[in-house]
Amino acid sequence: MSQLIEVLEDLLATPQHLGSLTGSQVLLNMSVAFLCGVVIFLIYRYFNKSVVYSVRFNMLIVMVCVITSLIIITIGTNLVLTLGMVGALSIVRFRAAVKDPLDVGFLFWGVAAGLTAGAQLYSVALIGTGFIAVVYIVLTLVRLEKRIYLIIVRYAPEAESTVTDLLKTVNGSIKNKTLSQDYTEATAEVRVRRGDTSFVDDLKKSEGIETVTLVEYTGDQM
Repeated sequence: MSQLIEVLEDLLATPQHLGSLTGSQVLLNMSVAFLCGVVIFLIYRYFNKSVVYSVRFNMLIVMVCVITSLIIITIGTNLVLTLGMVGALSIVRFRAAVKDPLDVGFLFWGVAAGLTAGAQLYSVALIGTGFIAVVYIVLTLVRLEKRIYLIIVRYAPEAESTVTDLLKTVNGSIKNKTLSQDYTEATAEVRVRRGDTSFVDDLKKSEGIETVTLVEYTGDQM
């Protein structure tokens, strides 16, 4: 029994090649990385405005934070393991396509948080994560203040002046126009403040207007 206890103590003891790094420090590094990952998770969850929200991608960001911190801990404690890990990671191929360019920024954010936490730069990791979160929230709120929409109007020829005058009031610019024998279909870009889309109702009530379609344009849908 005593020999079994000694074996367990040897397994739980800090390896010699870790130097002064203890198990509690490793746990602290990964805990800080996990905390930063949770902050990024919440920011992506509640402020991301992509067409489709991916829960799995959001979970990946948290995992990237923790895994990166673990890699940095290993790299900083043993040169031989560092060379072996670099060789192992060099053969990894990531084939998953990132559809939204903004998601790449979140991945880099997760990697940066994991790097600083794994290097025991806790204040840099926490302050940096908080600062980036504030910057992203501010940019998101500014974007929401004035949204860009695409309006598609199908109207009769006699309503041409009505459509043109209304588009001028919302700073609309014609992007496409399709002419047929009886109707004209125009696509215009308009900028709307505070989500005020009352002009759509006014346009629909105008004589000669057949259909009006309004779609928010985020850069990844047409």
